Amino acid sequence: MLNKDGVAIKEQVMSKFPSIETLVKPKAIIECYENIACNPCSTSCPFEAIAIGADINTIPVVDFDKCTGCGICAYSCPGLAIIIGRIKENKALFKIPYEFLPAPIKGEVWHAINREGKIIGEALIEKVDSNLRQDKTLLVHVEVDRNLLYDFVTIRRKEDE
Repeated sequence: MLNKDGVAIKEQVMSKFPSIETLVKPKAIIECYENIACNPCSTSCPFEAIAIGADINTIPVVDFDKCTGCGICAYSCPGLAIIIGRIKENKALFKIPYEFLPAPIKGEVWHAINREGKIIGEALIEKVDSNLRQDKTLLVHVEVDRNLLYDFVTIRRKEDE
């Protein structure tokens, strides 16, 4: 429970996701659950797909019809609270912000991690984007089993157990 242990419950997480039909294309999934003064996601989106409104404390809302899943918002979020997700057949594909060393390498298999920090499966590293303008945040493209769609949030290197 978010207010007790900082972990969102499944219903909260699912409320941030678009429909399965919408997820055939990449879409930003913003896991902001509390009103805080923050707006880099909305100001960085070149498609005006993220709205906050006049009050900077308002929780951002994604217009999934406008969102292209480019990932600029994920790079821009100081809280690393945005992932880009889509589904393809029996796989869930994500672009996640990542700021730890060593950096993942394409082709490696890492642990898939849930919001509680527990290992829930394997994550294939498909690509690692780095952009000098994004400081030290990488955008890691990962593939996990589709049944992990609402549970997966990040990766952990297997050697770091």
